Amino acid sequence: MRTQTTPPAAPPVRATGRPGRALPLAAVLLAVFVVPMSISGTAVALPGIGADTQAGLAPLQWVVNAFNVAFACFTLVWGSVADIVGRVRAFAAGAAVYAVASAASALATDVLWLDGARALAGIGGAAIFSCGAAIIATAFDGPARARAFALFGTAAGVGVALGPSLAGLLVQGLGWRWVFAVHAAALLLVLLAVPAIAGAVPADGGSGARLDLPGSALFVVAMVLLTTAIVQGSQWGWGSPGVLGLFAAALAVLAVFAVVEDRREHPMLDLSVLRDRRFVGLCLVPVAASFGFVTMLSYLPSYLTAAAGRDTGTAGLIMLLLTAPVLICPMLAAKLVTRGVPALTLIHVSLGCLVVGDLALTLFSPDVKILVVALPMLVTGAGMGLSAGLVDGQALELIDPAKAGMAAGFLNTLRLGSEAIAVAVYGSALATALGTRVDNGIGDHAGASQADLVAARAAGGDLARAAELSGAVDTEGFVRFLARSYDSAFHTVLWGLAAVCAVLCAVIAVLLRGGSGRNSRPAPAGNSPGDRGV
Repeated sequence: MRTQTTPPAAPPVRATGRPGRALPLAAVLLAVFVVPMSISGTAVALPGIGADTQAGLAPLQWVVNAFNVAFACFTLVWGSVADIVGRVRAFAAGAAVYAVASAASALATDVLWLDGARALAGIGGAAIFSCGAAIIATAFDGPARARAFALFGTAAGVGVALGPSLAGLLVQGLGWRWVFAVHAAALLLVLLAVPAIAGAVPADGGSGARLDLPGSALFVVAMVLLTTAIVQGSQWGWGSPGVLGLFAAALAVLAVFAVVEDRREHPMLDLSVLRDRRFVGLCLVPVAASFGFVTMLSYLPSYLTAAAGRDTGTAGLIMLLLTAPVLICPMLAAKLVTRGVPALTLIHVSLGCLVVGDLALTLFSPDVKILVVALPMLVTGAGMGLSAGLVDGQALELIDPAKAGMAAGFLNTLRLGSEAIAVAVYGSALATALGTRVDNGIGDHAGASQADLVAARAAGGDLARAAELSGAVDTEGFVRFLARSYDSAFHTVLWGLAAVCAVLCAVIAVLLRGGSGRNSRPAPAGNSPGDRGV
């Protein structure tokens, strides 16, 4: 393992006035808003894309999957690139790639073209998240940094929460191509603000080290294998030779990656940062949020429509109870920190909210009153929102500024990678639990058969079509049976999610007890809380 050879980055330059910081921060936040909006909103455009391009199911799903896989593969790579060439240059390159890819998506004439453009957008989005966080960590200090990262978390949360609604309006009013055209236009505005961003981070020439090409290539290959296994697991079967082979190959490549990185003078991932227990603990906080919150964000709407029989509009309104805290809590947490509440205390509270919220969501039933589950949904959302604006700032505070890009890339790799894993695991667990219940009860309904096909269709939330496929004589009675089975499977998975969150919370609590490792940096001398303005 190499010793520290790169000189520490110069301390952040003091703000000369609030206006000088507002435009760069607004530009970074706009880019950070667009990326998660694309992740959560693109799925709404899939029916229109399929009808326009006559695409089959598999290539249509890769419109979403290509972005997620590329994002997960290149987040850490961009973090390392940012430390070498400079955060602003890397951020600008990512924004340009994202803008071009979004324009190409809007102009796509077939689904394979669109899949490729979405993969390119994922590469650009990875740069935006990694380098955006590193820019904020470099440009701000003290309370101003806490506020900036709170806004960072809020922008990402708003993008996730409003993505489906905004995409739906664009698809309904103008067509699916405008979803991507709007993204391109927004990133063009960000590119216009790059000179202002560069002015906020003047000492950003990069380390001048050479890019770790072997490490980057190995990491990308490992992430492609891992994310492809996760994406294809529900289609090929989690125990199929293809999926197991992908997982085994991913582990083997990751092992080679660790050996290579340990011997590189300038590794893409400096493994020494993982010796800081607090840094690792903070990086696991988004993993807990992925299992406790993102899974509910992805699958609770299906429960509300399938098991509870609510229409999509009503389900969307109910989901505001889950997403509203994500919009409010990051800024609330920042204000509490400026008033003396320890950031780690709020992070522990957020983890507790995830566990308690998931357990309380078991109160859901097909005929439950919304007032009964409103508080559990708000608590679960608060579990995500309270930590969203704190984790990045607290984690990067522990790392040498020269490694901030790499550290931000690692943090965001865990964030997005764990979201993909959590959603895939939830979907697989729900399908398995539902399949068991359908297989055990289908014999009680005259004419019903094809349990596997029926369960697969029901797991997607289409109970009416599942009942038709079954051939049951009493279709309405069979739909009620499927709704009860879905409800039971949903509750089983909820208990599992709460258990996973509880285990992660315990691990994080143990890690955060440890002192800062040798990568921690001292607070800049002479900086008073009033020295910076956002």
